[in-house]
Amino acid sequence: MKQNAARPPTESQPENLWRCPGCNSKLSDEPGSYHCWCGKDINPRPSSTSLPPHSCGQTCSKPRGTCPHPCGLQCHAGPCPPCGLVGPTQSCFCGKNTSQKLCRETDYENGWSCQEICGDLLPCGEHFCPNPCHPGLCGDCDLKVEAKCYCGRVEKKIPCFERQDVQSSYNVEDASWFEGSFSCLTPCERKFDCGTHSCSATCHAQDEHPAHCPYSPDVVTHCPCGKTPLENFLQAPRQSCEDPVPHCDRVCEKLLPCGHLCKAKCHTGDCGFCMEVIDISCRCGRTTSTSVCHQGDVQQPWCMRTCQANLSCGRHKCGERCCPGEKKAAERQAASKRKNRPAAESAVEAEHICIRTCGRPLKCGSHDCQQICHRGACASCPEAIFHEISCNCGRTVLQPPQPCGTHAPECRFNCPRQPACGHPPVEHNCHMDDITCPKCPFLVDKWCACGKEKLHSQPCHLQAAHCGRPCGKSLKCGLHKCRKLCHRPGECEDSASSSQTCGQVCGKTKLFCDHACQNPCHGQTPCNESAPCTAKTTIACPCGLRKQDVKCLASSSNPTPSRPELKCDDECLRLERNRRLAAALNIDPASHANDHVPYSDTTLRLFKENLSWAETQEREFRVFSKSPNEQRLRYKPMPNHQRQFLHVLAQDYGLESKSEDLEPYRYVVVWKGAKFVSAPSKTLAQCVKIRDSQAAEAAAAAAANSRAPTPPPLVIVDPFNAFLLTSPRFGLTMEDVDAAIRADLASQTAFKFKTAFLPSDEILIRATAHYSSFLTPAAVEQALQNMKPRLESTIKRLDVAGNILLCHVDDNENISRREDISKNDASGWSAVAGRAAAKKDEVKVETPAASGGGSGKRLLLGLKKKKAVTPSASWTAQLDGDVEC
Repeated sequence: MKQNAARPPTESQPENLWRCPGCNSKLSDEPGSYHCWCGKDINPRPSSTSLPPHSCGQTCSKPRGTCPHPCGLQCHAGPCPPCGLVGPTQSCFCGKNTSQKLCRETDYENGWSCQEICGDLLPCGEHFCPNPCHPGLCGDCDLKVEAKCYCGRVEKKIPCFERQDVQSSYNVEDASWFEGSFSCLTPCERKFDCGTHSCSATCHAQDEHPAHCPYSPDVVTHCPCGKTPLENFLQAPRQSCEDPVPHCDRVCEKLLPCGHLCKAKCHTGDCGFCMEVIDISCRCGRTTSTSVCHQGDVQQPWCMRTCQANLSCGRHKCGERCCPGEKKAAERQAASKRKNRPAAESAVEAEHICIRTCGRPLKCGSHDCQQICHRGACASCPEAIFHEISCNCGRTVLQPPQPCGTHAPECRFNCPRQPACGHPPVEHNCHMDDITCPKCPFLVDKWCACGKEKLHSQPCHLQAAHCGRPCGKSLKCGLHKCRKLCHRPGECEDSASSSQTCGQVCGKTKLFCDHACQNPCHGQTPCNESAPCTAKTTIACPCGLRKQDVKCLASSSNPTPSRPELKCDDECLRLERNRRLAAALNIDPASHANDHVPYSDTTLRLFKENLSWAETQEREFRVFSKSPNEQRLRYKPMPNHQRQFLHVLAQDYGLESKSEDLEPYRYVVVWKGAKFVSAPSKTLAQCVKIRDSQAAEAAAAAAANSRAPTPPPLVIVDPFNAFLLTSPRFGLTMEDVDAAIRADLASQTAFKFKTAFLPSDEILIRATAHYSSFLTPAAVEQALQNMKPRLESTIKRLDVAGNILLCHVDDNENISRREDISKNDASGWSAVAGRAAAKKDEVKVETPAASGGGSGKRLLLGLKKKKAVTPSASWTAQLDGDVEC
């Protein structure tokens, strides 16, 4: 090639061809790899010994196509020489002689013949094979032999294998016996013993004496049909075989070859054709038609039904008209659906075996399957390829021939590709072009896609880095900013639209109201305010306590829409009176809003006894309460006092708990029931501090009161203003409660009642007086006490709840007082119940805690009933109710 390149360009350049040193063929393709002659060593090193060039020195061992011996020479150039070894001993076809030749002269496929006479006994059992030594069976005996027919009329030479059974027969002409071996098919015509009638059968073996006449009187005793004896017809018996045989009048009824009975009257000779009318089914058996039997030789007709059964391949349908296997195919498919047996190809009818060519592309991608259409995957491609198959770098090569579809071999050398980024490549094996190289692992500094920040330690292979900030670029509308996170230039929200609008909400303030426009962005054009505004606005009563959200409804046609007027109610009046009273007494109601303790005294006592262990259990309870997926909590066995703490703590959390197993393996299980809402907002340690501060303040107040003259205490008690249903029936709904008590509540026209479910699973029925009634809180309590017996009877009779109590609630539906409450109740208002046990002529002033139902710090006022109250700077009170002084 270098010599050709050095020639002047004017001369014609010969075609560059490579000479194969193995077979001297000319190849236009460059050699894929360098290896020794036998292919065992890749890139053989030059040897200083006497080895030939490009030889590895090992045994060639290439297989020969003509014998089973591999080449035994040293790795050499050119084709392997013929085999010089001696082949195995071979017997001839007849097995009489053996031979052993050189391997290259031995015919391994066809064998050899000794050319002697075979001499094997032929199937006739009399003669021997006259052919020379031959492969395979000898075949039928073709030797010509003399043979006579059974009647002795015909004598000729026939092949030995055409002879039939040999039978002895009598020759009437020369009164001798002979052996017949075939039938000449001519009528016998030998006279019976009567001398009148002759035999009508074809050529058969003869006896020495003639056969008895079948028409003789001793043979024929009945009419031709065999049903009536001749003596019933004849007055005298028949004397000879020539006397006529009378017929009866009955039907023949002999069995015909078709299986029917002869319908003709008694007759002589063979019965005629069958004239029975039968139903003939078509080939598929779906339709039937009538036809005359004609001895059963009736062809089945074809109907016009097309068979839709699946063929054995599962890909094609039968499509044949009036298919005889359609019924069996339907039964087979029904059985396979019922899973009685698998629908295997062996169970397919012969009519539904697919004989088409498969034709599906094989895995090699170059050829199609030429087998008969079949189920499942096609076999490997049977073709072969006769060129080298190399890896991508060309250093690993598979030599031909190879099966078609063979993939490139796995190469153990490193991939020579260099990454485009310029960093050192990651070492990995050679691979094809359809497989990408490993990504560059080096960390670099890159600007984010929006260009706002330069990010450090970013993988080099990332096409674009993102800072995660909103884009913030002004959109085409001129009103909004792009809200998409860091992205490439030109990918803003309005980049796909050619108009001057974006897909965001307009947001501009309307002209006729202060609400934002909720229509899609319409650019700089004015907002369309023809439709009423659907935004919410707030209306309030004159005092500002009651508020309600209503629709704005402002539009260009109705700038100032009319809205409902909200009036003050009793709650407004009560709060105004409380505000004035608190101002007069110089009391701050919010000073003790955070003194509520949501835990029972037993829980706090057990907590202080084992502080560190109890704090650990409390933390576990809080984690369990916040986990939405956890439903049960199982503890290990523990002593009785520890189990008691878990039970009371679970009750305060609203969880269910129980103890399992016997001592000393008794343990506690806690789970979330229907009463559970959430964990208390305060921890046990915080509540212990609150109780300690309350006890200290109470002790200081008691000491101060002991030194000063104590006026008669005056306690202001919250009047009852609601009913409380405890232990309601399971599954009770708001509609069930309203339906049960509607009739009892309708009798009180001065109140309006509101029913609500509390988080403690109790039902609250709150009474509110109408403005027109002007009832005082004391009057409201008296009216509710009058209603309670009748309402309690209804509740018990309809099994709505376990009990009904009178209670006082604030505006947030927090209970501050109820009937018959024990001092150690764990619901959080035990302090209120304890102070409610004071003297009946005392009045208590209190305000419920912000968390609902809790009691704050209070001090008894030394004022007697119906006397003026002089406030003192040391007195504090919490107010929630009406006080008459």
